[in-house]
Amino acid sequence: MNDCVRNDHARRQAGQAIPLVAALAAMAAVLLLAVGHLGGRVADAARARTAADAAALAGAAHGRSGALSMAAENGGVLVSYADGDGTVRVTVTVGGESATARAAMLADEQPPAEP
Repeated sequence: MNDCVRNDHARRQAGQAIPLVAALAAMAAVLLLAVGHLGGRVADAARARTAADAAALAGAAHGRSGALSMAAENGGVLVSYADGDGTVRVTVTVGGESATARAAMLADEQPPAEP
């Protein structure tokens, strides 16, 4: 009789691991989705900084049209462009993340070296 009681108790306990495993799998899936989303945002932010830097430099050298084309070549959208006092300030958006950069075109005060 004692063996019957143990077997009955073991059968009732055997199915209790299934909900625990299912809950752990669901938590792992949610965690993976969150990490993937965060990784995408970090990558977009890095691309936005790169596109803003390139657009600001192009804007300093070639004006608004240069900034527009350089932002687009780097996968971004030029959101704002302002120039004044010899500097250019741009804001570029890539995939929901935006970055601002500033550049100036400075003249070299030394003449080029003679070959």
